[in-house]
Amino acid sequence: MVAKDFKNGSTFEMDGAVWKVIWFQHVARPRLAPLINTSLKNVETGQMIEKKFNPGDVVKDASVTKREMQYLYHDDNLYYFMDNETYDQLCVNYDNIKETVGYVKENEMVVLQFVKEKVIALIPPTFVELAITDTLPGVNDSSDRTNYKDATVETGIKVKVPEFCNNGDIVKIDTRTGEYVSRVK
Repeated sequence: MVAKDFKNGSTFEMDGAVWKVIWFQHVARPRLAPLINTSLKNVETGQMIEKKFNPGDVVKDASVTKREMQYLYHDDNLYYFMDNETYDQLCVNYDNIKETVGYVKENEMVVLQFVKEKVIALIPPTFVELAITDTLPGVNDSSDRTNYKDATVETGIKVKVPEFCNNGDIVKIDTRTGEYVSRVK
């Protein structure tokens, strides 16, 4: 893999460890070669570092496997998943999936990414429909999307929704960005 191809969630091997790209930014510098600033997480230890790469730097791809599993429930910081083919259950620590687990309801199917049999990420469906459980009352029933307010959805995460949304409304959310897409009902 070449550094210029980094994306959030990319995994690669460096210095004998497997790293996951949490954040990256291409930086153009006048009269100098461009750089790629990254924030990286060691998938085995959880250590976070910031590192700069030249766009042409080559890193070794990490062997990532994916398995579709059903999210069952959580107990404190432990989340339980089941393989629907073998019925094996897997317990995952919240720290490994905290970026996306808030988009998933119990009994939904998700994809778990593994490196060396360790879960490094949870990939939810691209769009999810979640009910609003806590927000300020709606201002009016227009479709004006210029003003947004905070809302908590049934899984506990906070999202920005248009002012016309109320408690009990079901909203569609893009899990890649965390942004409101539409009101379903």
